Amino acid sequence: MSSLHVTGGRKAFGAVAAMSGVDLTVASGSLVAVLGPSGCGKTTLLRCIAGFERLDAGSIEVGGKVVARPGLHLAPERRRIAVVPQDGALFPHLSVAGNVGYGLDRGARRSGRISETLELVGLAGYEDRMPHQLSGGQQQRVAVARALAPKPPLVLLDEPFSALDAALRAELRRDVRAALHADGATAVLVTHDQGEALSMADELAVMRAGVIVQSGAPADVYRRPADPWVASFVGEAVLLPAAAEGTNALTPLGRVRLTAPQNGHSDAVTVFLRPEQLQLLPAGTSDGVTATVLRRDFHGHDALLLLALPDGLKVSARVFGEAGASPVIGDEVTVTVLGEALAYPR
Repeated sequence: MSSLHVTGGRKAFGAVAAMSGVDLTVASGSLVAVLGPSGCGKTTLLRCIAGFERLDAGSIEVGGKVVARPGLHLAPERRRIAVVPQDGALFPHLSVAGNVGYGLDRGARRSGRISETLELVGLAGYEDRMPHQLSGGQQQRVAVARALAPKPPLVLLDEPFSALDAALRAELRRDVRAALHADGATAVLVTHDQGEALSMADELAVMRAGVIVQSGAPADVYRRPADPWVASFVGEAVLLPAAAEGTNALTPLGRVRLTAPQNGHSDAVTVFLRPEQLQLLPAGTSDGVTATVLRRDFHGHDALLLLALPDGLKVSARVFGEAGASPVIGDEVTVTVLGEALAYPR
């Protein structure tokens, strides 16, 4: 059963089309991340689902009930959708328990639901604290607990971790994902952070210029992006001009196997690889292509290298573990390709 259906959603602000026919389905109990660059329409989509903006065309159905369509716009408070904003937006004069229980009736407050949701987000025993006594991460946990407490049909998370430091973001993402799943919540996360979307979501919906251009399991979108733009936006991409011949393509990195045969002979294509598919060996040790290291971005657990190929083309390669400490700028290496590649028509 699906908890959310957006069909043909359109919204414009004057001459600017923010949504140009959005279709989105979220299954009950799942977390879908809407990922896209700034200005693509993802926040407008969230606001239309919540009821803060009116659709120009299309429809929205939440929990089996139509809440928006031509001639119908259900007010936000009647949709019972919970929104977790970027800054938590806690009531400063209420305790943690007061904030979490704000949307509950008296019976629900007495039922233990407040303590239950605080335990879900890792804040058991914090009921009597005030918001100013909490860290930024704890405040966001309270905001999530407040959203979950009334068991809404849908939870919307509007880039809720963007104001936190990197280490805290990673920890909070894991805990919030676990809390949502433990409570059986249906949720939509809006974000421009690829790592956040890939690590949290059950399904990923990539948005560009007012439409969703690809949706699916995060691993599928990462491994099989719909086009070169998605390939470059969802992680780093190596895009190579090539001539396809059946199940192979001739590229600046040599002959590469393709995931699917191409029709015709010597068709012009763009071949897509991930940087981790480029294997680096000492210069002259194999039949690969010789390249020169132009830049080295060291991240501890891995390093991302920018390489110059003999024809001047620049590509990125990722090396892991001990290999992350070398090679260095100016070194020559031999590049070979691991695995298969996707090919896009040119």
